Amino acid sequence: AISPASADYLLRGLDKAIEDKVHLVVIEMDTPGGLDPSMRDIIKAILASPVPVATYVSPKGARAASAGTYILYASHIAAMAPATNLGAATPVELAPMGGGNPAPAGTPGPDKPSDKSDADKSGAGKPADSPPSPAPAGDAKTRKVVHDAAAYIRGLAELRGRNIEWAERAVREAVSLQASEALELKVIDLVASDLDDLLKQVNGRTIQMNGQTVILDTTNAVIERVMPDWRSRLLSVIGDPGIAYILMLLGIYGLIYEFSNPGMLFPGVVGGICLLLALFALQVMPISYAGLALMILGIILMIAEAFVPSFGALGLGGLIAFVIGSVMLIDTDVPGYGVPWILIVPVALTSGLFSFFVVGMAIKARARPVVTGAEEMIGARGEILEDMEHEGWARVHSEQWRVRSSVPLKRGSRVRVRARDNLILEVEPQKEN
Repeated sequence: AISPASADYLLRGLDKAIEDKVHLVVIEMDTPGGLDPSMRDIIKAILASPVPVATYVSPKGARAASAGTYILYASHIAAMAPATNLGAATPVELAPMGGGNPAPAGTPGPDKPSDKSDADKSGAGKPADSPPSPAPAGDAKTRKVVHDAAAYIRGLAELRGRNIEWAERAVREAVSLQASEALELKVIDLVASDLDDLLKQVNGRTIQMNGQTVILDTTNAVIERVMPDWRSRLLSVIGDPGIAYILMLLGIYGLIYEFSNPGMLFPGVVGGICLLLALFALQVMPISYAGLALMILGIILMIAEAFVPSFGALGLGGLIAFVIGSVMLIDTDVPGYGVPWILIVPVALTSGLFSFFVVGMAIKARARPVVTGAEEMIGARGEILEDMEHEGWARVHSEQWRVRSSVPLKRGSRVRVRARDNLILEVEPQKEN
């Protein structure tokens, strides 16, 4: 699926091709679609590339659905392998996080394919010059997104001299085409059985590059495959907003635990690694810094509740800030591509319950009698070891203490500690019950 990870991989690949001054870049594609921002980043890079770009839908059985259709239209050369298809480029609604707004153009989801019924609709049955159908019924937002997507793909088709009418129908009617039909309707430039066949067919082809005519020469071309490196593979794993969200929380909590318990080491190491991985993934996502700040503030408030009991005020405020920040974290209009409620709610409840549990334990601890320290000596019982006028020795807690009394005391008298002055206890006779 077309995601920030795949966009990052392709953009860096194009940069490398420009740096190496290659003759042709071939993007092999098999995709169900993906995110609109990532798709547009790829298309912008292709349109601005000084190196010709050929997008090749392969191997056999592959597809360039939804967002893939836009990328195919934007390329200087559009090619497909036999038994492949393209189309179904209507904006579809992903699993919405709240408002049920439609996704932008070409976004069947970062990990969800386009609807099968849409993908199987063929546009070959209608004439290529038939007028496009109106946008499907829906609210104003849906119509706006569909019109925007249709205008976008029409502009790409006009730029590359490809079938404009079918491109718009692919958006408005979700039609699809298989390779031979796409070639017949001039949606693509050629059908190639493999990469060698593609290079053979494009040899000598004339294309327009930024107002200049370029003739491709692939007679003695040396193929250099640029595979996804560790960065791209790592981003593909942790690039899901939910996973990045969990890693970020693990990192924050791990560091907080390490700072509150210096020397534990393990929480600090794990927390640091998780936080760095999360930041690495979030750098290619549309992050709302206000949401991130609210999340951090919420965590701080919930932790502060454990140290400064406010009878739930800090904890409740922190919980609310944490939930709002989690919802705002991914700043995108694409429904479903964000931190899902099914993850936010359990994490928020767990953090809130932990905070209130710590507060409850602290309140109970304050109600218990002191059992250690100097304060614990107040009220302790002891026995005088010798006759004394004002000062002498007594046994308290099986220890011998220097004691002071305002009244004379006899040996064996039972006394009670009422105060402590450094290492001298002030005592008074114990009252008989």
